Amino acid sequence: MFITMKIVLALISIIVLTFLYLTITDYKPDLEIKISNNDNAEILNKNTFDIITWNIGYAGLGEDMDFFYDGGTKVRTSKERTIENLKAITDFIKEKDLDFFIFQEVDINAKRTYNINELDTLKKYKTDKYFYAPNYRVKYVPVPLLEAMGSVESGLVTVSKADAKSSARFAFPGNYTWPKSLFLPDRCFTVNRYPIKNGKELLIINTHNSAFDDGSLKKQQLNTLKEFIENEYKNGNYVVLGGDWNQNPPNMNNNKFGGYTENTSFILTSIDTDFFSKDWQFAFDNTNPTNRALTAPYEKGETSVTILDFFLLSPNIDIIEVETFHLNFKNSDHNPVHLKFKLK
Repeated sequence: MFITMKIVLALISIIVLTFLYLTITDYKPDLEIKISNNDNAEILNKNTFDIITWNIGYAGLGEDMDFFYDGGTKVRTSKERTIENLKAITDFIKEKDLDFFIFQEVDINAKRTYNINELDTLKKYKTDKYFYAPNYRVKYVPVPLLEAMGSVESGLVTVSKADAKSSARFAFPGNYTWPKSLFLPDRCFTVNRYPIKNGKELLIINTHNSAFDDGSLKKQQLNTLKEFIENEYKNGNYVVLGGDWNQNPPNMNNNKFGGYTENTSFILTSIDTDFFSKDWQFAFDNTNPTNRALTAPYEKGETSVTILDFFLLSPNIDIIEVETFHLNFKNSDHNPVHLKFKLK
């Protein structure tokens, strides 16, 4: 009995000390963090541009994977498969001669991806400008108990041919309650400003909105984005906002892809049709999905799929073309989305 009590007390002490450590080391970023600044950035001397948004799933969520937090059982794929996924992702990217890329879930140092610095890997394949902002920085994720996810350092990356006049990270308001907030991402969006020849700026905004909430955090985040982009448009600037919204765009018929099987962690919602001013334009490819469920490994025609990755453009921009590259989720649980646009 005495030995059992000692074991119980030891376990309680370990749990208490773990939560104390995680609370003390919890990442608490400022509302705005400057990433870079260059007052002498070159003026963009054209008005037509190409951009791709892609949540690369940290090169760990290929077709073979399910994920414990999404109703599956696995924590990570093998190191060999992670390297294979990352190579396929970089092979795809290096073939695209585009003005901008915006990526989500790029691991810098995480147990789930065997501490591979994926940003450094991306930099080997393109000699462009890179802008990184962390949105998931946790010393230790203790779940699942028998195979803890461990440490995570991951974030958003914007890549551009031209240097930005400035780049900044903006924290989204609200968060999960303690202790859940200790283990999940601190959501944010990044803003890169590029001077253009009429004296205004082109803003490339990279966002990764909340996934595991009842919709209340998403609504707060949308309110923040709306206020920010409308102020920029009033100032005469051009706004391209893209990324993984973790919700459907307005006027999308999700039954087009056979419906979406939800799980207890991810509740699929849609952006209200009248949330943004009607002259703002959503750009997405309604013929191809951008995301698949992680309740089980991917099976074409069986796995639930939907559209979570898309763009929102200010009224002073024309959409020329938008296309989702359907890669059958071989190396990521998301597909890349390409947009060609023109400044009016």
